[in-house]
Amino acid sequence: MRVLLSTYGSRGDVEPLVGLAARLRESGSQVRVCAPPDEDFAQRLAHIDVPLVPVGPSARALTTAAPPSSSSLPERAAAVIAGQLEAVTAAAEGCDVLVATGMLPAAAGALSVAEKLGIRSVSVTFQQLTLPSPGRPPLAYPGRPFPPEVTDNRVLWGLDAESINALFGAALNTNRASIGLPPVDDVRDYVIGDRPWLATDPVLDPWQEPADLDVVQTGAWILPDRRPLPAGLEAFLAAGAPPVYVGFGSMPMLASQDAAQVAVEAVRAQGRRVVVAHGWAGPGRVRAPIDDRGDCFVVGEVNQQALFGRVAAVVHHGGAGTTTTATRAGAPQVVVPQTADQPYWASRVAELGIGVALDGPTPTTESLSAALRTALAPETRVWATAVATMIRTDGAALAAQLLLDAAGR
Repeated sequence: MRVLLSTYGSRGDVEPLVGLAARLRESGSQVRVCAPPDEDFAQRLAHIDVPLVPVGPSARALTTAAPPSSSSLPERAAAVIAGQLEAVTAAAEGCDVLVATGMLPAAAGALSVAEKLGIRSVSVTFQQLTLPSPGRPPLAYPGRPFPPEVTDNRVLWGLDAESINALFGAALNTNRASIGLPPVDDVRDYVIGDRPWLATDPVLDPWQEPADLDVVQTGAWILPDRRPLPAGLEAFLAAGAPPVYVGFGSMPMLASQDAAQVAVEAVRAQGRRVVVAHGWAGPGRVRAPIDDRGDCFVVGEVNQQALFGRVAAVVHHGGAGTTTTATRAGAPQVVVPQTADQPYWASRVAELGIGVALDGPTPTTESLSAALRTALAPETRVWATAVATMIRTDGAALAAQLLLDAAGR
């Protein structure tokens, strides 16, 4: 079987595809991945001998830039879709199935390519907040808030569809016309399809029934990480009690320029050492506030699966991947959500009793200190250890088998 995995987004949109690609390779399938041309992504795929087909500009550059205005979203969507049509069309030739995920315009473009080429396609999301459900409201797009007097979730999801069509409909249909495809009336319904896949863990992220969609929840797609920790980090871990990990992934933390300083002070207030990951913010943004005391260690790209099992707690932004990795490791969490689905993951951590959700994107030494006291309490560790045993580890294997079965049919 020949499979194309297509996405456009940050690390959280690409890393799950690495896990699925590895499983497909083990089954004998040929796999390639369309994703942004960032070196991080190319290296991760190179480890499993899967080629990266670059599409669009750097995801790192887009993520760390100022947020786009609502007026610029249609123009940016048109460029994203055009880039998908160009790159994915070439990469998908001869493929049996295409898996589309990432930001909605990119998925719409990739699915349009599959439609044009007559290839079977699957639409996947790594968080359920984009899937219409009567049990919760949708997320609002920048500059398009929902009327505060409207509280019926079904009505709100209808308004969400109208917003998506207004923002992305013309961009999608203009690009579809350029390759001889008819227009679509509802962009969201087109992307979600009849049977979307939800690649999240059912304990951490339970899909609520009843719902109007036939959702296939596979479990999270995770590639076991065999990379050793850096020698300096190993020495730091061995030199004392388990430290607290602090890292905000690809989030630029625009609401809190001194997040690293605040986090270090809060961890020290608990008498703990700290490992700080500089992430996409860059080492300069993180190193500056950290002094030369021996209780801090700064890391870049690191094996979180190995590290999280050896720390006292994990302070992070609430991305789906980081939340899942910390939960699987049994590490208590403090989540500082910034945007999009991150408040949802923060709430799930709190509801499960495996950590604390900070109220808002701007941490203070006081708020983080209070959260850490709860996260570092023995009872939180007990709950985190218990929940870790419930998290599925076969999500990527199940998804790979479903794709094989579909291709066989």
